[in-house]
Amino acid sequence: MAPILYSFRRCPYAMRARLAIVANGRSVELREIVLRAKPAAMLEVAPKGTVPVLVMPDGSVIDESLDIMRWAGANTDDGWPTDADTAQIATNDGAFKHHLDRYKYADRHGVDPVEHRDAATVLLGALDERLRDTGSLGENPRAGRPSMTDLAIMPFVRQFAQTDRSYFDGLSFERLHAWLATHLASALFARIMIRPVPWHPGDPPILFPAIDAE
Repeated sequence: MAPILYSFRRCPYAMRARLAIVANGRSVELREIVLRAKPAAMLEVAPKGTVPVLVMPDGSVIDESLDIMRWAGANTDDGWPTDADTAQIATNDGAFKHHLDRYKYADRHGVDPVEHRDAATVLLGALDERLRDTGSLGENPRAGRPSMTDLAIMPFVRQFAQTDRSYFDGLSFERLHAWLATHLASALFARIMIRPVPWHPGDPPILFPAIDAE
């Protein structure tokens, strides 16, 4: 019996969880949800109602994206989770996400989007500089494999870029542009961005990643 992952395709937190699951060869039952109509089965085990949520076969629940990433990488031969740069991820999930939300959803917050766009851009510049030496945001990148830090942060940089692509493309962050483009063009990203139909009770299970996925 596979763990059950409640997910939402475009949510960056859910993306990072799915990336870690595929990168580490894990397998789950995927349940895509609609945010405006969250299933009762999910809310019963995770009342806060955010995704991702991982329900284990024994009934235990992991409802934080970084904890799901750590679960995905646990017991792997190369100790993948231990290369996470917790400070970098904390900045992403804190200051960067704060400004990203107010840039993307300025009307909702009643703020000046340009002010928050510019503040987020400063943080992107720091990521660009971090990429200078190895092309990775992780402390201990492994050949041919993204670090947990890269996969934890990339979905949020993607969301920023998509808010105003012409602005992002005009930034003089060559390393960051190349890093994001590489991730978005990867087979790993293609595998996690499938388009499952929203789950309803009684639906046949969707195994993720699909066994026949390349």
